[in-house]
Amino acid sequence: MERFLSKYSPYLYAILRTLAGLMFAMHGTQKLFGWPGGNPTVPLASLMGVAGLIECIGGLMIAFGILTSYAAFIASGEMAAAYFKAHAPHSALPIVNHGELAVLYCFLFLYMAAQGSGLCSIDAMMRRKS
Repeated sequence: MERFLSKYSPYLYAILRTLAGLMFAMHGTQKLFGWPGGNPTVPLASLMGVAGLIECIGGLMIAFGILTSYAAFIASGEMAAAYFKAHAPHSALPIVNHGELAVLYCFLFLYMAAQGSGLCSIDAMMRRKS
């Protein structure tokens, strides 16, 4: 199976990067604009407002492949901070304290920070032009 899928690895990574970035950006739009889901918006000058900005802007940067390593590193740090601030005080296990999404995003974005933008990204298009 590894040999079959390995030739598609760069394309699967591009899909993963795009979907994860867009889903992360939606967490930001929930905080900032109350969409989707109708959650109330938060003030920009609050901790949740800054988190919303990181999620919205960083998620779009990751999705479109613009400075992905930097955006993903910041997003990974935000998710680590979110886990330890909001989830870990309730229980040591992420499945019990509802922090599994924060942990998953944290390590996914840490991997993306190391991997970079990859194919099908604005960074790749800019490299081809120069």
